[in-house]
Amino acid sequence: MSTARPARPGAAHRLAALAEDALGGRLPVRLRAWDGSETGPAGAPVVVVRSRRALRRLLWQPGELGLAQAYVTGELDVEGDLGQGLRTMWGAVRERGVHAPRFTPADRVRAAGAALRLGAVGPRPATPASQARLRGGLHSKARDRAAISHHYDLSNDFYRLLLDETMAYSCGYWAGDDADFTDADAQRAKLELICRKLDLVPGARLLDIGCGWGSLTLYAAEQHKAQVTAVTLAREQAAYIREQVRERGLEDQVDVVCQDYRDITGGDYDAVATVEMGEHVGDAEYPAFAAALHRMVRPRGRVLVQQMSRGSNAPGGGEFIEAYIAPDMHMRPMGQTVGLLEDAGLEVRSVEAMREHYVRTIEGWHRTLEDNWDAFVRLVGEETARVWRLYMVGSALAFEEGRMGVDQILSTRPAPGGDSGMPPSQRSWYTALDAR
Repeated sequence: MSTARPARPGAAHRLAALAEDALGGRLPVRLRAWDGSETGPAGAPVVVVRSRRALRRLLWQPGELGLAQAYVTGELDVEGDLGQGLRTMWGAVRERGVHAPRFTPADRVRAAGAALRLGAVGPRPATPASQARLRGGLHSKARDRAAISHHYDLSNDFYRLLLDETMAYSCGYWAGDDADFTDADAQRAKLELICRKLDLVPGARLLDIGCGWGSLTLYAAEQHKAQVTAVTLAREQAAYIREQVRERGLEDQVDVVCQDYRDITGGDYDAVATVEMGEHVGDAEYPAFAAALHRMVRPRGRVLVQQMSRGSNAPGGGEFIEAYIAPDMHMRPMGQTVGLLEDAGLEVRSVEAMREHYVRTIEGWHRTLEDNWDAFVRLVGEETARVWRLYMVGSALAFEEGRMGVDQILSTRPAPGGDSGMPPSQRSWYTALDAR
């Protein structure tokens, strides 16, 4: 009489056991492996490990970056709603004490043994082509130029497809709650709010540092008749703005400069704006950046910094963002930025939190990405398109959960006698801001 041998567990069961050891808790998602085996809570988001290469990649690069590499290459996927999958994982971190993988030497030995049994041992997989490869000293001018180029010189066609007609690649301002208030309306409301906070009048001299595709530059010139100097490190952006300047007949009002902010000469501007550029400056370099803002604006002039922040105990961008989206970026809690601006001699007069606005802004970009998926893949390839899917979903979730924020910080450079040039009330900033 023969006794049936127990069935060997499938790859999914072995992977789940390995993951639970590393995470220190039950896996909150369902797992499906390349051999068709499946395990985990019913009804949970399904993580699909499509090949042994994904496991090999995680052995060589444990943690967030290894997971991101496996996702962008398609070796690992999430079935259904990617956002819900990430939300489930973050919920487990908060509520059940699951932690990021911590691999001791003994853990690595066990993982290697499991990988050997699963047939996943092998040389280190190649780094995905979409990952940034920077050289040189941190925040040297050449390295900063390469970091900006990695993200912003992807192609103007890509950003034309992703963004609305304003070409604004920063947090919008949802001044209207009605269903007809579009993504483009939110961007125009943001631009108008910035111009009002800066008190732009016809002929006012505005310096727009890190000007993107010129949304603020062009709006300030056309709607407020300002004289604008637009500064960017990205050649694709500079070419786009110059084309728009010619088409709109703004040659006498707009000067486009492709250079590092550290090379800007002159000063005495009536207003200086820097919209989501300060994150790229670097931690050690930010005091000098703040001092440059103070130097460039005239007494009683205004400086507006719109900048992303991280929570005091939150990771901010993380390994994926820094490797694929914004290399060398640095985010700090908003209060620290306020302190650095004040240390430079600027007087902070207004701070407006816009975190929830960024959730809606990014959700709009993500909708556009998904609705035009095939077109994006044709433009940049599937790997880069998957990078952007993960970026959009992960960023929206980080703002939603308060791990990241974004703020408009308005400062002035007081005159020697202390005159700030500010009116007693800021009520006019918001009057009819949602008029379209």
